[in-house]
Amino acid sequence: MKFYTHVSDRYAPFNTKVIAANASEAAHILDGLLHHESALDIREHYTDTAGAIDHVFGLCCLLSFRFAPRIRDLADRRLYVLDTHAEYKALTSIIGGAVDMRVVGDNWDEILRSGASIKAGTVAPSALMRRLAAYPRQNALAKALREIGRLERTLFTLDWISDPALRRRANAGLNKGEAHHALKRAVFFHRLGEIRDRTFENQSYRASGLNLAVAAIVLWNTVYLGRAVDELRSRGETVPDELVAHIAPLGWEHIAFNGDYVWPAEPLQNTFRPLRSPRADFLDAA
Repeated sequence: MKFYTHVSDRYAPFNTKVIAANASEAAHILDGLLHHESALDIREHYTDTAGAIDHVFGLCCLLSFRFAPRIRDLADRRLYVLDTHAEYKALTSIIGGAVDMRVVGDNWDEILRSGASIKAGTVAPSALMRRLAAYPRQNALAKALREIGRLERTLFTLDWISDPALRRRANAGLNKGEAHHALKRAVFFHRLGEIRDRTFENQSYRASGLNLAVAAIVLWNTVYLGRAVDELRSRGETVPDELVAHIAPLGWEHIAFNGDYVWPAEPLQNTFRPLRSPRADFLDAA
């Protein structure tokens, strides 16, 4: 199995799910976006090429999410248009066909019912995605969502080509996720990172515990990075907010993952460990 984790743009994990190792990640994207039980207001979601399928584009559009995958082999992708007789100039060679709006119109009520059921929690998005994938040709809803997804994917592809800020934002979001996974691998030293629990419930507990430990490290680092920045500014150092925005609270060199764990009888209230002096560290190194 593997842990499929959603990470916010502030590096904190807000949803994790145990899925089969050979399962498609695309089916579980919306589960985390809709049922994370946090205060996050999610507007845009980044993923790698594995999640860039038409049905996900269509459902994300219906549920008001901007789906922004980093698509590999972009030159081999095809665009879909509403009118194949129109003149598209430089894009003509990559036009793959026309979107069948008749199928969308015929099944519009069913599309709205499916979106409302997902939003209300009546059906899990992953369950609906599996059903759509099982009978893609016989299922009219699957055909309609595919057409919506083709249209959305085309619009996104054009934005991706013409908007460097979107490409930078998506790459930065994916890099945050990779850095977060690196911290998880460092934390999960017990049994060399192997999951030996046999029941799904215990595997879920293991995933949630790992998420909690990583979130605690992110919070701890964030608090002390803020105190360090305040200390530098109090000494007259210039630390612009634009620079602070690029500091990741994912370092773990200062954290002992194995050793003695001491729990005080009474928890410390509003007490911080003293900050190290950069000048003293420099003199010790010299």
